[in-house]
Amino acid sequence: MSSDQRFFDFLKERIGLDVASVGEAIIERAVRQRSMALSAQTADQYWQQLQASTDEQQALIEAVIVPETWFFRYPESFATLGRLAVARLAEIKQMRALRILSLPCSTGEEPYSIAMALLDAGLAPHQFKVQGMDVSPLSVERARRGVYGKNSFRGQDLEFRDRHFTEQTDGYRIADRVREQVRLQVGNLLDPTLLANEPTYDFVFCRNLLIYFDQPTQKQVFEVLKGLTHVDGVLFIGPAEGSLLGRLGMRSIGVPQSFAFSRHAEPAPEPVFVPVPAPIPQRSAAPIPTRPRPFSTVSAQVVPIKPPPPQSDAADLLSQIATLANEGKSLEARAACERYLQSHPPAAQVFYWLGLLSDVAGSALEAQGYYRKALYLEPQHPQALMHLAALLESQGDVAGARRLQARAARSERADSERKS
Repeated sequence: MSSDQRFFDFLKERIGLDVASVGEAIIERAVRQRSMALSAQTADQYWQQLQASTDEQQALIEAVIVPETWFFRYPESFATLGRLAVARLAEIKQMRALRILSLPCSTGEEPYSIAMALLDAGLAPHQFKVQGMDVSPLSVERARRGVYGKNSFRGQDLEFRDRHFTEQTDGYRIADRVREQVRLQVGNLLDPTLLANEPTYDFVFCRNLLIYFDQPTQKQVFEVLKGLTHVDGVLFIGPAEGSLLGRLGMRSIGVPQSFAFSRHAEPAPEPVFVPVPAPIPQRSAAPIPTRPRPFSTVSAQVVPIKPPPPQSDAADLLSQIATLANEGKSLEARAACERYLQSHPPAAQVFYWLGLLSDVAGSALEAQGYYRKALYLEPQHPQALMHLAALLESQGDVAGARRLQARAARSERADSERKS
């Protein structure tokens, strides 16, 4: 076992992090930073210090976790939440307050966005409460402080800042009426006792987390999330996680760009599992063609695209595409794909991304063509196999979907055998 592998395994055990989802370089850099902070001369020395100190264990986790969030990220999710909350209160005849959970809540932008959205939707303070939770004590402390810089406010519509914040010398302080709706605490989603004695939640936000786990951990965490969500509740996830939830027994509620899922009316048959792709926006296919396919429209705003610097090579451009796609910047990601194809030989991964972006935009036929181009160049491309299978299934071609799923599963087994 290499020295680095020990740290990979430690993070996998503590927070479920799959090294393949972030790349080894991220973790290696964090280990070097913490080693220098403790004046450890070798990896073995730092490993011993890590094992002896719970504070250092948390410090390494903090070094790996880099919060990347802002207020009203994926705005349609919050608009949808407002509408659903009003309907949910009517269903329960306003006999109790709505319960909303945000985890990981990072530095607080998401739970405070939830509270602002519900207040703006007309809910009274006594009608809802928001619980925010994160594995990082530092992030939770920043959230409790409630003061934010300009990086937390992105996009064109910032009217909410005028309504709910007060500008001061060190940033923008969130209003007490919003802060009082949110309770914040430290917690680990992998803890089997997490919120064990709490009632279920009407709405759960868990976005862009599952993509950092391997398959067994994804299933484990999903069961926890399902247990935390009321049977009639709604689970909001990140754009890259829709396919996963579709395979695990959830169904999109059908509101484009909301990334909101509810339970199936009946248990879904046990699916064939294939690898979940790297963190880039995905679609979630409904199992029968008569239901509307989620994410059928794109509301992305056209933003001028700066050409890459002349020295950018293929790897840099591929990384740029992944970053843009993961941030939900569909038009910019598509343009970066086109730039790649103009200056480099065709690549399966680029055609896969084009297929995914078309799929998210609701262009099923175009998406199918791109997925097939990716598979022409790389017949066992796992993500292209998975998403083309989901697309065929949504169109009623169940047999074709099953063939692709079986092909992906065989590829995964063969890959595992080569690595063993």
